[in-house]
Amino acid sequence: MSRIDTWSSKRVRMMHRWHARRTANVAAAKGFVSSPEPRTVGSYAKGRQFCAGNIMFAGHLIQAPQTVLWDIASPDPAFVEETQGFGWLDDLAAVGDMSARTVAQIWLWDWIRRYGKGHGPGWTPDMAGRRIIRWIHHALFVLAGQEKASSEAFYRSLSHQAAFLQRRWRSALPGLPRFEALTGLIYAGLSLEGRNALVGPASEALARECAAGIDDQGGLVTRNPEELLEVFTLLTWASLALREAERDVPEAHQKAIERIAPTLRALRHADGGLARFHGGGRGLNGRLDTALAEAGVRNQIEGLAMGFARLSAGRSSIIADAAPPPLGKASFNGHASTLAFELTSGRRPLIVNCGSGASFGEDWRRAGRASPSHSVLAIEGFSSARLGREQANSGLRREMLDEGPTEVPVEISAIAEGIRFEGGHNGYVATHGLTHARILELSLDGRDLIGEDLLMTLEESHKKKFDERMEESRLSGVPYQLRFHLHPDVDAAIDLAGSVVSMALRSGEVWIFRQDGPTALSLEASVYLENGRLRPRATKQIVLSGKAMGYATRVRWSLAKAKETAIAVRDLARDDYDFDAT
Repeated sequence: MSRIDTWSSKRVRMMHRWHARRTANVAAAKGFVSSPEPRTVGSYAKGRQFCAGNIMFAGHLIQAPQTVLWDIASPDPAFVEETQGFGWLDDLAAVGDMSARTVAQIWLWDWIRRYGKGHGPGWTPDMAGRRIIRWIHHALFVLAGQEKASSEAFYRSLSHQAAFLQRRWRSALPGLPRFEALTGLIYAGLSLEGRNALVGPASEALARECAAGIDDQGGLVTRNPEELLEVFTLLTWASLALREAERDVPEAHQKAIERIAPTLRALRHADGGLARFHGGGRGLNGRLDTALAEAGVRNQIEGLAMGFARLSAGRSSIIADAAPPPLGKASFNGHASTLAFELTSGRRPLIVNCGSGASFGEDWRRAGRASPSHSVLAIEGFSSARLGREQANSGLRREMLDEGPTEVPVEISAIAEGIRFEGGHNGYVATHGLTHARILELSLDGRDLIGEDLLMTLEESHKKKFDERMEESRLSGVPYQLRFHLHPDVDAAIDLAGSVVSMALRSGEVWIFRQDGPTALSLEASVYLENGRLRPRATKQIVLSGKAMGYATRVRWSLAKAKETAIAVRDLARDDYDFDAT
């Protein structure tokens, strides 16, 4: 991504630097009034890797034993953002021993020495808010054994960052960045001596952001489930901190929590991970369950959740993208995934989307946004929504989605055999005159999924556009592919002379894929784009290839557990974090 040097972006960066230095001499707090409980959940395994000198951020692994974090040259802006936000403190605190404490103290106080006067790249409102939260959460961990001068430097830096945030939080982009900035400001006001006056204005501003940024269904305009989880977590932390300080939580703040909680429950698969759509990942292990428990909201959502449909029965959960993609500035991370779905059985993902490739570079990021990277039908050479013009977003040039589906009618109904999803979209009408429709039927026991995909022309003008495409192809047809991307842990093979695909999960379950239509079945290479890895993970995809020859094309397929698969499977395997590059 290339930097845009417009006057507007230059001015924002210049004002950040100016205020960061201008507030460097603010009167320092002498200590804490109170310190909120450390609610951030870190990774023990990742913390141990940091202690061993294996430094990994934003998909980059740097082996640098006995090296201060800030001596490492940052390979890209994403690396800078992860280091300057101090999320790594969660991981070192999860280890909690003397070696982890020593690393955390060296890195933190060296940051104060290098950047504490307002220098360096970490002086943006969202990064400052994120950093303040971590410093306050883990204050007891990092201050243990420190001399008076070091403690004073710690409080002086926190006071400086709070003063910077007080001036600059309004310049944070709406959405997650502004929620981070305001939550950090509330934490600073509640915790630091003499900063009580920060709390009221920051809490009121956060409530206004809740009213403006969280819709009636508890969703975000970006439709990114993981981003919604991050916002929900921040709102929950701020609410708990306010209550612990015996302060009122504004109604708009509390109502936003109550709207988001059931939406996140609907976006959670059977294994506890979030559906991976529109740039979002599965979420940090334990964060969703912890946030939901702390929020104490038990409501369930009916119908669509942030534009996603959920089908659940037995051990199986299906989450499908059932609404138009985000457009305009909200679409910088949006994907062409309309009608794509994911399927999880128990603790094991089976059908997935490739995911966001942002941590692997711009080419992977762009590829991950296309329809062929999702478990959905795509017309060859086209996505249901196309990458359009580039615009500035926080000083970076990014492509927005353009010409995406505008009509996505959906119906979810109970049937005698289970539950049925019916949906369609007009994303290919402008290019080919074709409407894509998808039907999914999940059995009551969750062991059978029957699917049907259709390409059809609905109006005379659509038929005319399709005829034009047929003439361009010399009546050879409009090629399409129906893809089912498999999780890397799935062991898949074609059986019965190429007519079915068998898929074995690590739990011991076996699923069988069959198809009935004018398509050729193949098992091809795919990738699983996952944050925290050095490179994309190799996996496979089931592909049904065919050509639309007329005004209506239908493909039927099914996924079913093998008859010998037990109804209940004991699956106790533990998935630990590692730095596996494969």
